[in-house]
Amino acid sequence: MNQAVYCNGVKLEKQTFNLEEDFEREVKNNSKKLFGNKTIYLDTKKKIESISLGGSIPDGLLFDLEDPEDIKFYLVEVELAKHPFYEHIFPQITKFFAFYKNPVSQNNLIERIHSYITSNPEIKSEFEGLLNGQELYKSIKDAVENNQKILLIIDNEKPEIEEAQRVYTDTWDKLVIPEILSVYKKENKEVFILEPDFSEKELIIESEETQKEPEMRINYTENYHFNEINPSIVSLYQEIKEFVLNLNSQTEINPRKYYIVFRNNINFVYFYLKKGKIIMVPMVPFEEGEKIIKNHKFKSYKLGIQNWYNRPCFELTIENNENLDEIFELIKEAYKKQEG
Repeated sequence: MNQAVYCNGVKLEKQTFNLEEDFEREVKNNSKKLFGNKTIYLDTKKKIESISLGGSIPDGLLFDLEDPEDIKFYLVEVELAKHPFYEHIFPQITKFFAFYKNPVSQNNLIERIHSYITSNPEIKSEFEGLLNGQELYKSIKDAVENNQKILLIIDNEKPEIEEAQRVYTDTWDKLVIPEILSVYKKENKEVFILEPDFSEKELIIESEETQKEPEMRINYTENYHFNEINPSIVSLYQEIKEFVLNLNSQTEINPRKYYIVFRNNINFVYFYLKKGKIIMVPMVPFEEGEKIIKNHKFKSYKLGIQNWYNRPCFELTIENNENLDEIFELIKEAYKKQEG
C-alpha cells in the first residue's frame, strides 16, 4: 500500500532507486537522521581502503555510542529489493558471518579502523566526544568483538529475509537487523522513513515476533543464546539460574529472540547474554536497585523502554561471578514484587 507523505502541505514523491550506489549515498549522507546523533557511520568503500571481510566489502561500518560502556558495532549492507535474494543478497551477508567467526580478520579490521580514525582529526574528535573518557582503541576492540550485528538496509519489503531468519536462526535471525528505508522528496523538502525505528529496533522486532501466528514463530532455546558466548558467561548464567530455581522450582524459563525471561505469575527478570557479559533487567525501580547494587555497573531506563517492559526497571551489567550476593538480593526483590 502506497503512503502519502506531506511536508508543510507539499506532497512528496517516493524515490525509486535504479542504482544501488544512489541508495547508499542517501544512507551515508543522512546517517545521523536515520540512526541518531550518537552514532558514527564510516564509509568503508570510499574511506577505508582494502577492508576485505571474508572476501566481501560492506557498504559501511556503524558505531552506536548511545552507551559509551556498551558500544554497538554494525557491518552495514545497503541493498535494493529488486536484486535477487539468494543469488545476490544472501551470499553477501553470509560472507560477513564468516568474518565474525574469524579472530584474525577481526583484529585486522580493528587495526584499520583505529588507524583511520586517528588519522582523521574530525572523526577522532567526534569519537572522543562520545566516549566520555573511554579509551578509543579498547572501545573499538570491545565493540567489534563483543557487540556484533549486521544492519541490512533495503528500499522495500523482501519476504525472503524473514524466511532466512526462520531457517538460519544462529546467523540470519541472531545477527541480521533488517531495516526498510523509504525516501520522499520534492524540491528542497525530504522525508526519511526507517522501519523499524533504529533506536528501539530490538524491542519493536521482539513485539512483532509475539504477534505472529504460532506456525510462523521461531522456537528459541537457551542454547540459541549460548552460541558464540564465552563459556565463563554461560557458567555465570547457569549459576544465577540455579539460584532462581532454588527460590521457586516452578519458575518458567522462557527464551525469546533477544533475551531469556524468568517468570512465575508475570515476567520478573530478563537476561541478555553477550560474548563477555550478561545484561540483566530486573523488574525493580531504579531507586530501589541502586540501594542494593554497590559493585556492578547499572543505569536507568527512559520511560518509553520501561513501558515496553510494562513495569519499572533498569539495566545491570554482570561480567564475572564476584559480588553475586547483591545480584541474588536484587533478583529476590524482583521475585517478591511479581508475587504481589
